[in-house]
Amino acid sequence: MEIAGKVAVVTGAGSGIGRATALALAREGATVVVADVDDVGGSETVGLVHDLRLGVGGGIATYVRTDVTEPRSLEALFAATEGEYGGIDILHNNAGLVSGEPLWPDITPETLLRVMNVNLGGVVLGTRLVIPAMRRRGGGVIVNTASMAALFPLTPDPIYSATKAGVTMFTRACAPLAEEGIRVNSVLPGLVDTALLAKSGDGERWADWAVSANEMMGLLAPDDVAQAVLDLIRDDSAVAEERVVGTAPAVPGEPVVPGDEVYAG
Repeated sequence: MEIAGKVAVVTGAGSGIGRATALALAREGATVVVADVDDVGGSETVGLVHDLRLGVGGGIATYVRTDVTEPRSLEALFAATEGEYGGIDILHNNAGLVSGEPLWPDITPETLLRVMNVNLGGVVLGTRLVIPAMRRRGGGVIVNTASMAALFPLTPDPIYSATKAGVTMFTRACAPLAEEGIRVNSVLPGLVDTALLAKSGDGERWADWAVSANEMMGLLAPDDVAQAVLDLIRDDSAVAEERVVGTAPAVPGEPVVPGDEVYAG
């Protein structure tokens, strides 16, 4: 899919990977709808998109406060996007959480449910609810943010691993949508340099597992992941594909699964 002139919705776009993807899409000439529960971060992303007005397209963005765990909130997001811009061509289901401290198994049940509902529920709901709009558009592209933790167990945060593995399997199961012109793919980043890392610990300090992962793999920039998202959008042959984005093999000591593409951070 050519990105210029398309309408894209990015969830969790108030910071990190979502913000990087929103900016990358805007640079390519897409109109971007920034969705997040963080009003300050979401508005800042819109401002950064507006600053891209360089006479090469892009620069058009709107913020819509959205809780991806609430069906009505997502419906309102997609309705507002269609109403203002005429349709939806691209959806990046990116909103996500880590559990933080206290770590498993002392994590509270409320936190467990929130992580499950955002990381997996938000992807499933977002995909389900955007499909009618993409059908009206004649097709579209959905890219889900999973994680390399979907490929091997993150024992200090098993619910994170479980939700991201669920995202990858859900993506695979959406392959038949390609018959309607709707391609669904996922990106599986390694450790990414975002504010989420501090939330892996006490909110200010990284969890020990994040420190170890950094020592082993290093950090990706959000732009590295955004580039992989854009490549999946452009690649009309990509259907139910899992694109690994990392600085190291997905499993220490083992090669990346054939067919996966690794982007160096």
